[in-house]
Amino acid sequence: MKKAVVSCLIIFLLLMVGCSEDSDTYTPIEQDPLEDLNLPNEYFNYANIPLPAHYTSNAFSSQSPFQHAAIDFDNTPANNPITDEGATLGRVLFYDKKLSANGTVACASCHKQEVGFSDTDVLSEGFDGGRTRRHSMGLTNARFYYTGKFFWDERAATLEDQVLMPFQDEVEMGLTIPKLEEIVRNESYYPPLFEAAFGTETISSEKIGRALSQFIRSMVSTTSKYDIARSEVQSPTDNFPGFTQEENQGKSLFYLPITTTSGDRVNCSGCHVSEAFVGPIPNGPFGTTTSVTNGLDAVSTDDLGINETTNNANDIGKFKAPSLRNISIRPPYMHDGRFATLKEVVEFYNSGIQKHTNLRPPLLGSDDNPIRLNLNQAQKDALVAFLETLTDYEMLSDEKYSDPFKN
Repeated sequence: MKKAVVSCLIIFLLLMVGCSEDSDTYTPIEQDPLEDLNLPNEYFNYANIPLPAHYTSNAFSSQSPFQHAAIDFDNTPANNPITDEGATLGRVLFYDKKLSANGTVACASCHKQEVGFSDTDVLSEGFDGGRTRRHSMGLTNARFYYTGKFFWDERAATLEDQVLMPFQDEVEMGLTIPKLEEIVRNESYYPPLFEAAFGTETISSEKIGRALSQFIRSMVSTTSKYDIARSEVQSPTDNFPGFTQEENQGKSLFYLPITTTSGDRVNCSGCHVSEAFVGPIPNGPFGTTTSVTNGLDAVSTDDLGINETTNNANDIGKFKAPSLRNISIRPPYMHDGRFATLKEVVEFYNSGIQKHTNLRPPLLGSDDNPIRLNLNQAQKDALVAFLETLTDYEMLSDEKYSDPFKN
């Protein structure tokens, strides 16, 4: 069962044609339950995607104590490892529009492969035309988010919890858990996929959540221009032979300390750590979240961020930071999609950070004011050029992450 997705599922019945005094009778050939799906004869590799050495070991110097290997942050639970069968089922669930109140949207409607599993709309459109409250977060490298919490406000404790919530959202997909299970049970292609993934055709929301989580955790970016060039050097801070001068300049600005107006020294990589480029990671004990307030606003009003989940005043204005992988092809940016371009994002961190009550170092300088990097135009352009090297075009067109439905 490991390799063949379809072979054990097609039942051939001989066409029996007989005559009687009243009418002709026959037994029709039973349909292949997977005929509507464009699945391969052998499973795609989801379970054992080769991770490059810069994901499995930390090559940063001791001057960057906040850095770790990406693999150190793997949030895959012991009871839900990625399997080829489970992720294949997850892929079908991810793209199935039947799993919404009127059959018009799927998970993939708001998380499109070609734009880094995010959405080009500021706010995504739900099943009945309503709009989501926040911008659709990119899913690339979700596996390496340290705390394992999901959504901008981290209200889901695990990815397994998160993937079931949009189905139940009154704007997004408009179902209940019992209704979701009913729809899945009524589709002929699901029982054999559940059998392959979990050893039984029994369908439950818990298994739906596990399969979707496996598929999403398999979305690991390893073939960007950055990865290819990185394989030629020993350290991420070395000049990359495969980079232009501008891209190497941007990489240095990203990784190495920049002296601010206040005389403080900060770097972008302090909040986008490891070579998976995920959110900030504390070196010691932490409270309810590892996320930070980045000074988008001086005062939080209609969206309090992680505080809405924790009720902790210190979490007002904090939002989860997704991986920077594929960042250049998934505008708009931030939880509310306020920035249309990467240039705007870089300019914000250069000169626009506001003094929010919960702003903390390194974004708050030693002079008690938001930091100002004072980068010139060439430096800002170089940072954008570097961020563009994190786009993984091979991943964005890989069939194993694409829509498996024929129609």
